[in-house]
Amino acid sequence: MHTSPHVLALTSAFFSAVATILIQQGLRRSSFYAAFWINVTVGVIGLWTAVLLFVPRAAWDWSAVPYFVFSGVVGTAGGRLFRTVAIDKVGAPVAAAIFNLTPLIATGLAILLLHEHITGLILAGTLVIVAGTVMLSLSGRYVGFQTRHLIYPVLAATCFGIVQIARKMGLSQTGPLFDAAVNTTAAMIAASTFVTATNQWRALRIDRESLLFLIGGGLAENTGVTLLIVALGYGEVSVVTPLIGTAPLFVLLLALLIPGGRRQIGWRVVSATLLIVLGVYLLTGAKRL
Repeated sequence: MHTSPHVLALTSAFFSAVATILIQQGLRRSSFYAAFWINVTVGVIGLWTAVLLFVPRAAWDWSAVPYFVFSGVVGTAGGRLFRTVAIDKVGAPVAAAIFNLTPLIATGLAILLLHEHITGLILAGTLVIVAGTVMLSLSGRYVGFQTRHLIYPVLAATCFGIVQIARKMGLSQTGPLFDAAVNTTAAMIAASTFVTATNQWRALRIDRESLLFLIGGGLAENTGVTLLIVALGYGEVSVVTPLIGTAPLFVLLLALLIPGGRRQIGWRVVSATLLIVLGVYLLTGAKRL
């Protein structure tokens, strides 16, 4: 049975959107530190449990560990840190718009480092998806911010773009489930070091309802990361990464299901949806999903 990297990437985007909604709910009565640490801790427990159950010990290949330690620290830990700071400093709509530079960064690096073949349709699809998600993100109301704070979402997008290349390079040597476990373990160590260095252990105290939301968010986000790594094993970075950029569309749809989450759908949202659908079509080309 043929495994489509397009379907895997879109499913990863969906789980990322579910995680965003759940984490947002959990943050109502908890701190960023708690959400950050719980997210990666849940990933470590879940992924290593899956590795112990489904991956034979003889198949554990440590040769790719440096790639996934790098991706865990830079992407899973560093990228999420900058993303959270960006949302705090410039607001979610503006931050989310700039985060969608990730596909362009990853595609550019894939051309330079992996010598991937970029067709006109792939380039067009990437640009259209970026345009659609930017328009979708900017459909929210305006939030004032200082121009210098734009560095935070740019750093987040750069981190996320760089790690896609590291993950792709590591996948040539070992399997996706073990890779994801190593990636998340490195992120947990980095997150714990950050919380310790900033002396914020007390901020990890949260109530039961918030804990359930954050655990659910951690499960969803780390499932999305695992699916992304699997997708990279079957497809090129320049195809997989732009499809991950459809996550804001899933966030919008899921938000409509939450009490108080309904928003007026104006021309920006409709236009953005059409652009994203067109971008997905261009990326998949004549291939069926």
